[in-house]
Amino acid sequence: MNVPIQTFQFPGLQTDQVLHIKREDLIHPVISGNKFWKLKYNIQKAKELGKKILVTFGGAMSNHIVACAAAANENGFQSIGIIRGEEIVDKWKDNLTLTEASAYGMEFIFVPRHEYRLKEQSSYIQNILNTIPNHYLVPEGGTNSLAVKGAAEILSEKTSSYDIITSAMGTGGTVSGLSVGALPHQQIIGFPVLKNAHFLVKELLKHTNKENFIVNLEYHFGGYAKITTELIDFINEFYYLNHIPLDPIYTGKMMFGLRDMIKKGQIHKDKKILAIHTGGLQGIKEMNKYLKKKNKPIIVT
Repeated sequence: MNVPIQTFQFPGLQTDQVLHIKREDLIHPVISGNKFWKLKYNIQKAKELGKKILVTFGGAMSNHIVACAAAANENGFQSIGIIRGEEIVDKWKDNLTLTEASAYGMEFIFVPRHEYRLKEQSSYIQNILNTIPNHYLVPEGGTNSLAVKGAAEILSEKTSSYDIITSAMGTGGTVSGLSVGALPHQQIIGFPVLKNAHFLVKELLKHTNKENFIVNLEYHFGGYAKITTELIDFINEFYYLNHIPLDPIYTGKMMFGLRDMIKKGQIHKDKKILAIHTGGLQGIKEMNKYLKKKNKPIIVT
């Protein structure tokens, strides 16, 4: 599928480097960015198996939850989200992400955080799954071999001239797919949004046998869904300069990290760079709601 590849500039950075961004956020109105590709073959497999319900995991601000709900609705499935945190069971209707997922028909099961961390290895969660008939389980973040197969298709003949391809990382499925789909001369740089994400290298090696990637651990800004005023200012400056919105949880952090690497001379000036916009823009509304409560600057869209 065709999405635009646009040139961009970094605020506060003068460079002759070729900088482009692939606007995967525009691939679908709701199932956007890497979520579209991660779900592509999982949806196909669920149909082949004759499943009726998609079940997946996510937090209260999860783009994956909304994408799964919309994909299920679009493809004739029911959907259930196993949501991290029992404390929001009576408050989820105040959450913009979960209300959007609910509008696509998703039902929620809220579980304690300590059980959620174990996922399918938790007997508590396994007992829940055993009560859901004829379901297809999509992992948290959508990452499995089928997701990697889909993410590899982000790259095509149109991206063949680039030397460096960058992406944010959550569970590692997108960067794994980019590694698989990359040409021999291409290097993939992943920017984890999680704190202490050393384990992601091992996760990548489960899905790719190539050594064409590096994982830069320096730009998580405190961890998943954690942000700073510096990051918000960067996202807003980038938007004013390029008219391209960035989400604060994934692509915003990756682009901040990429600018810093160029500033520090960590990427050779002759390398052509392609950044992958992995979507997730729906999360901005909920983040801005939080920022307003804290009397902090909000993200411009």
